[in-house]
Amino acid sequence: MTEAERRATLEAIAQEVAVCTRCRLHQTRTRAVPGEGHPETEVVLVGEGPGFNEDRQGRPFVGQAGAKLEALLTSIGWRRQEVFITNVVKCRPPENRDPEPDEIAACAPFLTRQLEALDPALVVTLGRFSMARFSPGARIGQVHGTYRPADAASGAPEALAYAMYHPAAALHQGSLNEALFRDMQGVPEALVAARARRRSAATPTDSAATEAEAPAVAEVSAAVEPPAIAAIAAIDPPPSIVPSPEEAPPAEHASPPAPEAETRPAAQLPLF
Repeated sequence: MTEAERRATLEAIAQEVAVCTRCRLHQTRTRAVPGEGHPETEVVLVGEGPGFNEDRQGRPFVGQAGAKLEALLTSIGWRRQEVFITNVVKCRPPENRDPEPDEIAACAPFLTRQLEALDPALVVTLGRFSMARFSPGARIGQVHGTYRPADAASGAPEALAYAMYHPAAALHQGSLNEALFRDMQGVPEALVAARARRRSAATPTDSAATEAEAPAVAEVSAAVEPPAIAAIAAIDPPPSIVPSPEEAPPAEHASPPAPEAETRPAAQLPLF
């Protein structure tokens, strides 16, 4: 999918979200909040749901939690324009209460379609409701600051999911502020791991290549009559060949080093 096609798809989803009436949240919203960011990014940040300021502006993470998120991104040299930011539910739950299961289910297709269009390498989950979609059954207190393959039903089956506390949690519980910034430092490493995982999945293994070549080798061998081979060997037996050091086959090497972009500091790690 080209960048123009991604932009068009994301805009079409946003227009649907703006007029959605699938659940009760549309009755109390001011504006729906579909999400925003770079259509070519490899990193998607998924929060819980819009708050007061987001509901007024129609943009994700623009209140105090948004300021905290931008500070977190700045700490690794990234900008919010370089990632895509959205939420599990696209309308504000009244009084910022937790989203209900049926509300999450009603909004799920929108998030799935966004993820399918973006095809991210890394999904950063912000809070337990986001984490539950990509890592069902996990407990945020145990897995924050770590990553694992995203659940196949999440909409991003080829991505890694990196778990973090929600930025708003640090506003209410100051002790989580240090954990948030510490966990954020691991996001670039998770992106590098996600890229390597994708390269590995896209590159056939040596054994697979050998198996693919086997039928062709067998076919060629079958085309040569064994008696003819024996006769040639009896007339002119092949000399024993010992390759010289210059002619010896090269030794196998370890996997090549990561591309230059992946060994740079986080501030220089391109996201698209």
